[in-house]
Amino acid sequence: MHLPPIHSASNHPFGRSAASPDVDRLPIWKRAIDLGCCIAALPLLALSSLMMMLMTKVASPGPIFFRQERVGYRGRRFMCYKFRTMRCSADTSVHKKHLADLMNSNAPMMKMDSHHDTRLIPGAWILRASGLDELPQVINVLRGEMSVVGPRPCVSYEYENYQPWQLARFDTQPGLTGLWQVSGKNRLTFEQMIRLDIHYARNRAWWLDLKIILLTIPALLSQIADTRKGRKATASSATSAPVSAPRAGTRIEGTIS
Repeated sequence: MHLPPIHSASNHPFGRSAASPDVDRLPIWKRAIDLGCCIAALPLLALSSLMMMLMTKVASPGPIFFRQERVGYRGRRFMCYKFRTMRCSADTSVHKKHLADLMNSNAPMMKMDSHHDTRLIPGAWILRASGLDELPQVINVLRGEMSVVGPRPCVSYEYENYQPWQLARFDTQPGLTGLWQVSGKNRLTFEQMIRLDIHYARNRAWWLDLKIILLTIPALLSQIADTRKGRKATASSATSAPVSAPRAGTRIEGTIS
C-alpha cells in the first residue's frame, strides 16, 4: 500500500504542518453525520446491552460496561465506554507488552484475540471482532469526545511513546471507524496505521466519511474471518503439539497395567 510521506512540523506540539486544515471546530456536516448515525444505532445499542447483561451474568459476573481513559483530540483525556468483554481480574500488563512490541516492530497489528486470549469471557471474541463491543462509544460521540469516523482513541501508555510526528493523528476527533480500519486494519503495521490516520486528519471531507462508513461492514466481516482463522490456527497448533512419551514403568491412567 502506498502511503503519502509525513513531514514533522517545527514549533507545533502535535507535529501539524502549516498546510493542515483548521480543526478547532468540528464541521457542521461531520456533526450531522455523527448525530444521524447515533440515532440509527440506539436500538442496536439497547439490544446489545440486553445481550451483554445476560452474557456477563452467566459467564463473568460483574459490570456490563468497561470504562478506560483514552487520549483524543489534541491530547485531551476522556473516559471511553465499551462493553466489558474481559474477566474483571484481567491482567493489563499483557496488553502493554503486546502493544509495545507492535509499536517497535514492522509486524501486522494482530489482536491478541486471534490467539485465544484467556482474559476474554466465553464468546467475547466475536463481539470484539465485529466491533459490537464498541457500541457504547455512541455516548462518547453524543458528548462530542469522539466522532463516528476518525482515528481510534489510544490508551495513555501508547500516547506517551509516540514520536513527535505521530502526534499529528490527534488533529481530529477519534472515531468508531476510520481510514485505517477499512484499509486493512490488523493486516497493517503500526506506522502504516499512523500514516493513514494523519492522511485522514489532513483530508477530511463529507464524502470520505460516508465512503468509510459504507466500507466498515465489509471490513468488519473480513476482520471476523481473520480472527476466526487465527483462532483455528492457534487451536490446531496446540492440539498437534508433540506429547512426550511416558517413561518405561510409568502407569498411565485409564489403561490396563
